[in-house]
Formats: sequence, structure tokens, C-alpha cells
Amino acid sequence: MSSVQVPRPLPRQLAEAPRRKRNRLFAPLQPVSSQARWLLGLAFFVLFVLAWAGFTLGGYVSPTFLASPVTMAQEAWLLFTEYNFIHDIGMTVWRVLGGFILASVIAVPLGIAMGAYKGVEAFFEPFVSFCRYLPASAFIPLLILWAGIGELQKVLVIFIGSFFQVVLMVAVTVGSARRDLVEAAYTLGADDKGIIRRVLIPGAAPGIAETLRLVLGWAWTYVIVAELIGSSSGIGHMITDSQALLNTGQIIFGIIVIGIIGLVSDFAFKALNKRLFAWSSI
Repeated sequence: MSSVQVPRPLPRQLAEAPRRKRNRLFAPLQPVSSQARWLLGLAFFVLFVLAWAGFTLGGYVSPTFLASPVTMAQEAWLLFTEYNFIHDIGMTVWRVLGGFILASVIAVPLGIAMGAYKGVEAFFEPFVSFCRYLPASAFIPLLILWAGIGELQKVLVIFIGSFFQVVLMVAVTVGSARRDLVEAAYTLGADDKGIIRRVLIPGAAPGIAETLRLVLGWAWTYVIVAELIGSSSGIGHMITDSQALLNTGQIIFGIIVIGIIGLVSDFAFKALNKRLFAWSSI
């Protein structure tokens, strides 16, 4: 009785089989090259603008409710040439950075203390967790009474919206340090302060930087809320004025400008984190 021999795949075929799988663009969990990532992201924006233009220029949507890309571009030109919109952008950026930096300077040390010392965490955590669920916009009437309608009120809105988030996220990052590294440092003669300076903070630094990057994105949502009330400058103020005039072109452009600035700041934060913490996977 003769046995049927199954042809064995050649070594070259074995080598090419996993390569073909790796080249599949949408294979589960397969990494995408940076070039493909940029092209796919750009493709989405192109398709989005084409769909937007199709609905508006084709007459499917009234210009009162949604301006076309062409109208938006014309309104953008007017904002920069006649209404000094660059000043509004500068004021909004200043408010975001002011509130965010103030919150970070206070919140990061407090978060490190809460993560390192459980007694400090037990004292502060209930109050911080309570305040974390309070919307920053709810404080605006009180802040207007306390600080007026000037710059301090807007900076404080961003501070409140960012501070409690940073504290808790930093505390969790520091508190999740590897116990074996802490024990090894104690074995080598480190004291409590040395554990914090040489083990907890260096180990948590990439996570803290990533936390700040994420909260900076949230800060941009708070500044628009702050500028909607009692403001005479800023992107939010321009959006409010445009809404009163039913100028959807300017409203859309203001929203796009916020997205562009936020995206640029996010990329800059990512690049800085990667440069500072090249050894980390974050």
C-alpha cells in the first residue's frame, strides 16, 4: 500500500507567508507605518471636506445652518484682515497656558505626595475625587463674583478644570510604582526621601508627562466655556458674536482653529515626551 506524500512547502514559501500577513494593512493588531498613518489620516480629512462641500454646495443644506467650505474660507480671510482675529487666538492661547501651567505647578507635587504617602492620599483623595466630578462651567458665576470678568476669571476656570484631574492621575501613576524597585532601593541603603527622588519620580515621569499631555487637551474645552461669558476677546468670544449674527462660516472656522492649535500642541507635547523619555514606551 503506497502512502500519499503531501508536498512540503519550500523554505521560501514559509518565509513569505508571514510576510504577506504582515503586509496586510488592516490585519488585527498589526502596526501601521508612519507614512501610511499620515496618508490615512489625510484621506479622512479630504473625504470629510468633500462630503461637506457636496452637501452645502449642492443645496442639500441651507447656508444659514451650515456654511460651505468656500464661504468659510472667505469668512476666515475677513477675520484675519478686518477683525484682528490673530489677537483673539493669542488671548485664547495665553489663557489656556496660564491656567494649565498654574494647575500643573500645584497639582503635580500634590499628586506625587498622594501617590507616595498613603496618609496624604487618605486626607486629600475624597475631596479631590468629589471636585473632579464638578464641571468647571458650574464655577463661572462664582468666579465672576470673586474675580470679575477679567483674565483671572478665565484662567481660574481652566485651573479648576485641570487641577483635580492632574492630581488624581499623577497620584495613580506614582502609586503604581514597582514594589521590587522600591525594596531594592531600601536594600541598597536609600532613605524615604531617596526613594521618592530616585525611584518613584523617575519611574513615574513618563506617565506624568503623558497625563499633562492629555489634560492639556481638556483645557482647550474649558477655555471656550470661559470665553462665552463676559469676554471681549478670544476665539470663544468670536464664536458667540458670530452665533448672534448667524454667521456659521466664522463659527466653523473658529472651531477648526481650536482643533488645529490643539493638535499642534498635542504633537509638540508628544515629541517633547519622546525626546525626554526616549527609554520609555509611552
